[in-house]
Amino acid sequence: MSLPSRVGTALSAVLASVALVLGASLLAPVASADPAGPIYPIPDPDPFYAQPPDLDHFKPGDVLGFRPMPPLLIFPGTAVYEVKFRSTNSENHPIAATSLVLIPANHAPNGPLLSYQHIINGLSPKCEPSRALYSTDPTIIIREAPALNIALMRGWAVALPDHLGPTAAYGAAKLGGMITLDGIRAVQRVPQLASQQSPVAMAGYSGGGMATAWAAALAPSYAPELNIVGVAEGGVPMNLTKMAKALLGGPHPAFGLGMAAAIGLEREYPDRFPLSSQLNARGIAVRDAMANGCTNDVLALGIGHSVTELASSMKLTSDPMVWEVGDENSLELYSGVPKAPIFEWHSPTDVLIPVDSIENTVRRYCAAGDRVQQMLFPTPDHMTTAVVGVPFALNYIQDRFNGVPAPSDCGHI
Repeated sequence: MSLPSRVGTALSAVLASVALVLGASLLAPVASADPAGPIYPIPDPDPFYAQPPDLDHFKPGDVLGFRPMPPLLIFPGTAVYEVKFRSTNSENHPIAATSLVLIPANHAPNGPLLSYQHIINGLSPKCEPSRALYSTDPTIIIREAPALNIALMRGWAVALPDHLGPTAAYGAAKLGGMITLDGIRAVQRVPQLASQQSPVAMAGYSGGGMATAWAAALAPSYAPELNIVGVAEGGVPMNLTKMAKALLGGPHPAFGLGMAAAIGLEREYPDRFPLSSQLNARGIAVRDAMANGCTNDVLALGIGHSVTELASSMKLTSDPMVWEVGDENSLELYSGVPKAPIFEWHSPTDVLIPVDSIENTVRRYCAAGDRVQQMLFPTPDHMTTAVVGVPFALNYIQDRFNGVPAPSDCGHI
């Protein structure tokens, strides 16, 4: 759950204006839906993204499809491929997921492989990297993507997983971790990508950092065979339950993201997170309007709204089963510990994520023997911290690929 830079008066005014101008069209349902059940996104019409009927015959990371993709002008001299693979959802059912793979001209066989988890704030497959990077819609394109040329110039292969999964289950953080790990497995199982024995690193910020951090924590049990030499995770929402409780008051500038996360969690846990059954007519209208939206739509639709306005009852807020879902997607509460060394960065004054949850998690990792280097940037907002931290993160990863022993700040954290 990230928010584009400067959540403040200016942004709120712009988004409020967007919502006012679009008015009823934003609140018109974009797909038929069961008011009492989850609303799923419009499926991608490309058959490559279809869910095969025999997924239970495959193991996590098995390759289900592979194809070359058109080159992307933002990555000059780089071949682009797409791989489809078997993964697992949060309720342990098999799913098919996808990832783009960038192979620069100077990539040596079994050279470094970076899995980079982009920030994805949306509820539609069109928001995920394999579609968004080919989009010309200015509200969808990934503006920070050209920064990956730093990695490509170093000869690294780069995997860009669609880590929200086939139903764009925004908020399902543990799911993102499993898809990330299975995406790495799949890349290493495609001979044409020449990465079978590659050392692996993972990186991401905010929502992308959440998928990255979960992948790091899950790897020792879920994918112990992967040679993960380093992880760079920044601005990670480590406790979804704590964040959700902060949105239970009046209108909040990040309410749209919270609402989108609730919609995504209902998709991922339809039997345990019955959001739709507790929404009033206004809440259903907002839900339906968000169902296929990306960042701008989600933010605009959330402006001025609150839980009490959109709910028919507050029963969910006292339902232990609902809070368990949040807890299960909160790294602060997950007992697993990464084995790979970690570079962690954030702003100590970040108001969008619970900073104390980051500190608690890092201290637990240190106590368990993991090596963590932490860098704090007292920048004014969430996204500025991403920009200033990325060069340090990539240099940290370069050192791990070069075999330099990982530093640790654990004695001072």
